[in-house]
Amino acid sequence: MKAVSVTELKKELKLHSQQELIDLCLHLAKFKKENKELLTYLLYESHNEHEYIRVIKEEIDLGFDELNINTLYFAKKGCRKILRATKKYIRYSKKKETEADLLIYFCSKLTKLRSSYKRSQQMINMFEQQIKMATKAISSLHEDLQYDFQLELEQLRNEYPSIGSFY
Repeated sequence: MKAVSVTELKKELKLHSQQELIDLCLHLAKFKKENKELLTYLLYESHNEHEYIRVIKEEIDLGFDELNINTLYFAKKGCRKILRATKKYIRYSKKKETEADLLIYFCSKLTKLRSSYKRSQQMINMFEQQIKMATKAISSLHEDLQYDFQLELEQLRNEYPSIGSFY
């Protein structure tokens, strides 16, 4: 079965009644966990973005607390898992401020890992890529927010001295 375009879906959804749309949304939520998470965000959490960010940061903290740091392999694997979840929550929000805030927070937690892991090229690459993405998100924000986030990026640069330049 081939999926139709978003434009075609939009046209078709306009033809349905409100009750039919509710039924379709509920059916979609039952089908996949991510659909249910997105619907939860849209209905309950999108109106309070600061609380949403706080909850995601707590989840990042929990992920790093449970991280198996006995070997570099498991540390990298765990960090990638935390990053995947973080990016999923960023996609739900679609707000650049949220993206920048969460990526900078993830990178700050990454800098607190063992110093031996900071010499791992894969960990350095992960760190650099997220900093680049945060920088890109920051560039589209208001000047005041850009300044605040740039200060946080500068602080990260000082904590991760093995990285030359983020830009």
